[in-house]
Amino acid sequence: MGYKIQMIAPTSFFADTGCHVRILEEIWSLQEAGHEVVVCTYHTGDEVDGVEIKRSLDVPWLKRVQVGSSRHKLYFDAMLTLKAAWVALRFKPDIIHAHLHEGALIGFPIKWVLRRGKAPLIFDFQGSLTSEMQDHHFLRKDGPFYKPTLFLERIINHMADRIITSSHNATRVLKDKFKISPARVTTLSDRVNLERFHPVRTPEDREEADRLKETLGIPADRKVVVYLGLLAPYQGTDLILEAAEMLKTEMPEAFFVIMGYPGVDSYAEDARRRGLEDRVIFPGRIPFREAPRYLRIGDVAITPKMSATEGAGKIPIYMATGLPVVTFATPVSQEFLGDLGVYADYGSARSLADKLKEMFSDEDRRLKLGQAVRAKAEADLGRDGTRRQLEAIYAEALHRGPVIEKDLGVAADSGHDSDNDENEATSETLLSMPEIANGQSRKLPEQF
Repeated sequence: MGYKIQMIAPTSFFADTGCHVRILEEIWSLQEAGHEVVVCTYHTGDEVDGVEIKRSLDVPWLKRVQVGSSRHKLYFDAMLTLKAAWVALRFKPDIIHAHLHEGALIGFPIKWVLRRGKAPLIFDFQGSLTSEMQDHHFLRKDGPFYKPTLFLERIINHMADRIITSSHNATRVLKDKFKISPARVTTLSDRVNLERFHPVRTPEDREEADRLKETLGIPADRKVVVYLGLLAPYQGTDLILEAAEMLKTEMPEAFFVIMGYPGVDSYAEDARRRGLEDRVIFPGRIPFREAPRYLRIGDVAITPKMSATEGAGKIPIYMATGLPVVTFATPVSQEFLGDLGVYADYGSARSLADKLKEMFSDEDRRLKLGQAVRAKAEADLGRDGTRRQLEAIYAEALHRGPVIEKDLGVAADSGHDSDNDENEATSETLLSMPEIANGQSRKLPEQF
């Protein structure tokens, strides 16, 4: 008999970002096993065929997709609380699965007031509340609101019956920095649909990739670097442009396809100022269903994310597509890639450029590395395990029995010490996403 699961997602679900892809993959995995899932979310976002979405009260003066820190989230979350309570009264969930800190804060009173503690609260931890607010300049560590906000975050972290994280490093932050019992925290790594995301493997795949390159204006003889994700300094977008500028003369055949949003116009203008208009393009927001074919035009993928601890949902997608990954040696990237990562010196555009040159100068190594990361994705990152892991977590929470901590991630702990003062800033910088630009709602197909 399946569970009735009420998900609370305080964001504009669905919006083609890593956080949303994780939520959607979990929903699909649960639905395939016969569980009933209802998602409570903001009034903006795309519809997804086959997924029941309950949206909060419409706000006519703000229609853009809302992700990350924003003053608007205060009343967005208040209206989402009312909607989630209304849904809980009628749906009577067996499980409350809350995403992000605001989701856990909304889910806690619903669990006790409306469900009298019968429905356990599962907190899907995707980043630090205080760190995200710092990233978006809502908080300063030396400001008057930092400590109260950190105190609130500590309280929220202790509200849930079980906490799920996307990496072992995030798990250690919860255990070491926030003193969460190890028995309550489980690492459930981001997974990927290996049937949708795959390398070029047939003549039809090659023909499709060549047509798309031609449509995008990419010369056939260029070596293509692809990036897919949010565009922001903390994602390393500026560093990609710096590296591209260095390669303008050092490796003129390198061509960069930087896919994502927001700030497409401003980054495109920056590229023009650097004289990169003939070697860097910004296709904008790529619908998730289109992501596989766009990635297959690439020879190498890049993700120079500056956070040392936040999630990296794009890396499994790169790996499944058979793309060598140039990145920084953060704990999360090392969890996914291990010794198959192409690691640049942290924060260095010069090193990123050098690693790209290495990849393009050694075709045999590049191809073998692409095959190896695809094989690792097949071994470690298939989405089939998500359902079993979530069901085990739900069953433990429902039965309130002893919990044996499970190692459900893709790699063992890297030994990072989150309590070390030297690493305090990076330990706090967990998954965060900026407020993103206006987006039109689109109805997505049942399967991307």
